[in-house]
Amino acid sequence: MNVNEWLRMLYQATDSRVYISRLEILDQSASLIKARLYISTDLFVQIYRNDRFDTTNMVLIYNKKRIYARDQLNGVWHRHPMSDPDFHDKSAAGQQATDLAQFLDEVEAILAAMELP
Repeated sequence: MNVNEWLRMLYQATDSRVYISRLEILDQSASLIKARLYISTDLFVQIYRNDRFDTTNMVLIYNKKRIYARDQLNGVWHRHPMSDPDFHDKSAAGQQATDLAQFLDEVEAILAAMELP
């Protein structure tokens, strides 16, 4: 997916997921986008996509700390699990390609488990 598709998905997620209070575009160019989907002031999903380097990062941030993430570097995915957000899970499950909707589904499950809004 390219930057334009990511931008479309970000707006769609903002409109369709009631827990997302706002979308903030932090940086955007023809080949790059960095955005935040705010759930609350200290709880948000940060998205970074760089078409030029085929890099994607989707991160759930709570109180200024990564609590879960999925990253794609040069077409290869890995996961930072909630149990150890600094660990690079390169297992078959960790390497599964993920789009924004799938990631937000995972975020919803994490928020429910943590009893967060």
